[in-house]
Amino acid sequence: MRTNGTEHCWDDVLGDEERLVARGYAGPRPVRGRRALVMIDLYNRAFGTRPAPLAEAIAEAPASCGSVAWDALPGLTALLGTARTAGVPVIHTVAGVAAATTTLRALTSIAAGSEGLPADWADRIVDPLTPVDGEVVIAKDRASAFFGTTLDTVLRRAGVDALVVCGETTSGCVRATVVDAYSLGFDVVVVEDATFDRSPLSHKASLFDMHLKYATVVDVEQGCALLRSDEPAILDAS
Repeated sequence: MRTNGTEHCWDDVLGDEERLVARGYAGPRPVRGRRALVMIDLYNRAFGTRPAPLAEAIAEAPASCGSVAWDALPGLTALLGTARTAGVPVIHTVAGVAAATTTLRALTSIAAGSEGLPADWADRIVDPLTPVDGEVVIAKDRASAFFGTTLDTVLRRAGVDALVVCGETTSGCVRATVVDAYSLGFDVVVVEDATFDRSPLSHKASLFDMHLKYATVVDVEQGCALLRSDEPAILDAS
């Protein structure tokens, strides 16, 4: 399946049956005018202290996604910069008070190899993406950014029709947020190269599934183009 002629990361894991099913979802995808950028859980715990293979990364920071997080950082920075320049509402999500219940994975702290870091370092949004005045920060206790939060109200008050979503993890909090956004009537776009997961298989399968059913998956260039304009758009998901 293609969006505007581009290849997707999941192409190498699809079989004939998946391609057959995908054809039933192909076609034009409308994206209405007023947009918001939603950045999911981009705190330091997801990155760790440095780019590293996953095994090394989680030995130091057990919640890290490893090098894929750092690979996504340029795209995330581009989306944020574009949204700020365009005056698009920006929403950041972070772990709430009951963050250990976000998923069934145990919430573990940064390991001893990172001694000297501030006590709240793990929960801070990574420096290049630090929120500025006027940007909304939503604390959530479950996977979806909508569950038990004011996000839907914030978006409605801002007159938002469509969401450009990025962050982590693709199979967890990103997917849960996208499904709820679609269920609430928003047009949803997910930025493939600004979204990441600890598991490459989960990342690919989740993007493929979201693209079919709940969102349109685009690249950073397309995501930025959507943020620059509030004109309605039609995306080609054939």
